[in-house]
Amino acid sequence: MFATFVFAIGAIGTMAQSAPPAARTHLVIVVDGLRPDYITPALMPRLVRLGQRGIVFNAHHSVFPTVTRVNAASLATGTYPESHGLLGNNVYVPSVNPVRGLDTGSRANLEQIARAERLLTAPSLGEILQQVGRKILAVGSGTSGAAFLLNHTVANGAILHHEFTLPTALAAHVLDELGPPPPHALPNAAQNRRAVDAYLKLGLDEIHPDVTLMWISDPDTTAHTRGIGAPETRQSLTLADAEIGRIEDTLQAKGLLARTNLIITADHGFSTHTSALKLESLVEPFAHNLPDGSRDIVVSEGAIYLRPGSGDVVAPRVAAIVAALQRRPEVGAIFTRPGARGGPEGQVPGTLSYDVARWNHARSGDILVSANWSRDANDAGYEGKTAQNGTAGHGSSSPYDIYIPLIAAGPDFRERAVSDAPTANVDLAPTLLRLLGVPVPATMTGRVIEEGLRGGRAGSMPVAHATETVKTADGSYELTAHISIAAGHPYLDYTEVKRR
Repeated sequence: MFATFVFAIGAIGTMAQSAPPAARTHLVIVVDGLRPDYITPALMPRLVRLGQRGIVFNAHHSVFPTVTRVNAASLATGTYPESHGLLGNNVYVPSVNPVRGLDTGSRANLEQIARAERLLTAPSLGEILQQVGRKILAVGSGTSGAAFLLNHTVANGAILHHEFTLPTALAAHVLDELGPPPPHALPNAAQNRRAVDAYLKLGLDEIHPDVTLMWISDPDTTAHTRGIGAPETRQSLTLADAEIGRIEDTLQAKGLLARTNLIITADHGFSTHTSALKLESLVEPFAHNLPDGSRDIVVSEGAIYLRPGSGDVVAPRVAAIVAALQRRPEVGAIFTRPGARGGPEGQVPGTLSYDVARWNHARSGDILVSANWSRDANDAGYEGKTAQNGTAGHGSSSPYDIYIPLIAAGPDFRERAVSDAPTANVDLAPTLLRLLGVPVPATMTGRVIEEGLRGGRAGSMPVAHATETVKTADGSYELTAHISIAAGHPYLDYTEVKRR
């Protein structure tokens, strides 16, 4: 159940006096929708320089589905959706709404889920740190839901967002210090700047968190509307880069840079969209009316749920829907529940098991669909197109949506280094715990990124590569998952479909 932590003290200044700065602090900055090829000297010179003094990870992965709130939950818990249960940007939770999905970008919707059942079904970093007297701060300029998920129980810390402040006892002080929230814009520079100010003014000077999770909404916000490579999107990258530079400069001026670990990553990549896939329309012919008049199939983002009550046997209808989707060129990877004999194939022939996607949770639907993708370039020269709707976005199992940057610099990270070993957003929480000297709980399925740490595993880490291929009986649809493996941990690199 959702619980708001309320400070027993009356003013944030008192909290600052009782919580002196730690020997090390850790700042994770999520630059929403940042592709690795955006990071160039022309567009993002400060981030380039940060990588040059620290370590650049060349094979960092978003968690699939490659959407914001799935990755916010994975960053907060160190687990995949199979464990934390936040399955999409839009989720179907029948105990809250039995007829349609809920937008997880809304904090109010997340609180509705939390009142009905457990929001995240794995312990969060904030909850773990609270048990050892440590503190986490979340600041963000993205959706209220993304910020909320970073510290949803407000465990021994705070959330500072332009739409809300938790604990609410801090709201008036935050408003006094930061002023009224600016309006959303493209680029979203003013709201991004306010999020950075929340860290620099309140986080550093008063809250003194052990870990700060910061969310910068661009380039995602701008690229969704203007497209990849558009002038406004390029401007949003330069503005976001300037905010990262301002953080570094302020830390240096305050004498804090030498004891601050800076970790820069993204929640997902980005692709140009062709708007070919209309999943709800493809599924609609298979839906029936229930006695109350509502439809017995719910499509929630890429997940398809067959609601109980129609009287039909579910398995044949699932197989029929899958067969129809496998014939559509705009449909890419299709996943279903694990088959009875285990292995990479799902319960429907020619589909991959949810276990391959790490999406097998009690809340999972009957089918999970990813849009098909290509390596085609858009008018601005950026490769990667998917069949999703809109101008540009993410969510698929394309390599352009899965591969994202990870750059780290600070007292605990290697200097002037590069790593080609695969990593993922689930690995950040266990790595932060290692840096804090806190045992990593068994609930976290990510790994400590030892190869990136000073005194960690020397030399290059052995990396294995594997493929898992499934196909229909007639061979007309062939689906392959490409997987890399490091330290016994598999990472989904991308999927590809062949049709004949």
